[in-house]
Amino acid sequence: MPHIGRIGRKSAAALGAAALLLACTSPAQALTVPESFVHFASSPTLESPGIILVDPTTNATIFADDADVDRAPASVLKLFSMTTVLNTFSPDTTFTTSLNTTSTPGTYVMLGQGDPWITASPYEATKYHRAFSPGLINTLLAKNHSLRALTLQYSGVYTQDVVNLKKYFAGRVRITLQPIASPTAAKAAAVSEVGHITSPKLASIVQFCLLWSDNVLADRLARTAANQLGFGTGSDAIQSAFEKTLNDYNIPSTGLVIKDGNGLSHDTRVSVRQIADLLLVIQQNPKFKVIYQGLPTAGKTGTLKNRFVTDAPNAVGLVRAKTGTLSTTISLAGYVTVGPKQYVFAVVADHIHKHNADAAAAMTDIDKMLGTIARPQS
Repeated sequence: MPHIGRIGRKSAAALGAAALLLACTSPAQALTVPESFVHFASSPTLESPGIILVDPTTNATIFADDADVDRAPASVLKLFSMTTVLNTFSPDTTFTTSLNTTSTPGTYVMLGQGDPWITASPYEATKYHRAFSPGLINTLLAKNHSLRALTLQYSGVYTQDVVNLKKYFAGRVRITLQPIASPTAAKAAAVSEVGHITSPKLASIVQFCLLWSDNVLADRLARTAANQLGFGTGSDAIQSAFEKTLNDYNIPSTGLVIKDGNGLSHDTRVSVRQIADLLLVIQQNPKFKVIYQGLPTAGKTGTLKNRFVTDAPNAVGLVRAKTGTLSTTISLAGYVTVGPKQYVFAVVADHIHKHNADAAAAMTDIDKMLGTIARPQS
């Protein structure tokens, strides 16, 4: 299979080339990367992006432009987070958080398992089936109607979540928060359970995170996985966890730099080839079916609901991908249906000008580029 590098900027002849053959499932069906694909791939709007298109049947690189250059991927990094999470936990994993009495009257201890999706919002709890933390205090109040103040010790629960819980009861119950650093000490302080809440299955959490690109959730999930693997919860821990995941599937981690679990850092670095290699694993390994199912669909769901509709309408429903947006990055990575199969692609344009118009133009060119090859199964 041919390989193209620096298309349109160093080889004017490439723009006039007839086409590139793509491997396909039937020898009788030949697909091509047309000149228009190359045109959009080399658009000045994208400012020298990294682009790769891979045949999942042969793993052959069909088209590549700066595929091995390390770039800031924006929220496309969530593919690495979710793969690491599902490489660490079962998709059926749930997280339980309990409220317990202690030997000190008026003092209670909240014991958690690092649930990344606790909420103090009734709306979010109802609509998204999130674990509702005020339910724990409500259970306590049902047994003690006169309770107006309490001390809440906590371990295995995010500080922001207990702060939100405190705000929820402001004016009704005065809650004094006391973190307990040691899970062992927290468990030892618990005398009897008052009540507990349980999160949805991890599969549902992962799919929500991918569909709507939830930054807080992605970062928490990445840190939870890193901690479970014994690396801790810092940025270095996430880096080690991601490297382990890549190494588990024989994907080189050279050049990988990870600063968070959601892609918000401009200092994070991955290559589009690493992204594509990961997408191939996701596509081929049943363990990661949840990730594929959670990806937004062009013109239909999630962060792609309004994409492709006007600029590449023929691709609506034929692209499943993770979006990414930073002040200087527009990215998209996933799968494009081209007749009988889905090809893996990744695009990271991380030198976009810091203007909304430039970002919108970059998204349009990426959509149009994929639109030149997308076609439904016959």
